[in-house]
Amino acid sequence: MAQQDELEHRTTTTEKGRFCMATCTCGWHGPARRARSQARTDAEKHKTP
Repeated sequence: MAQQDELEHRTTTTEKGRFCMATCTCGWHGPARRARSQARTDAEKHKTP
């Protein structure tokens, strides 16, 4: 079951200009951030239950 959840929540970061945003295959997206590290943190928080 844990493997299935991980497959459903595959996150990536996308850059647009000076901003970076985390997105997930489930449709979730985080706020636009100037720091890539913060966008990655948003993605990790989303993946944890």
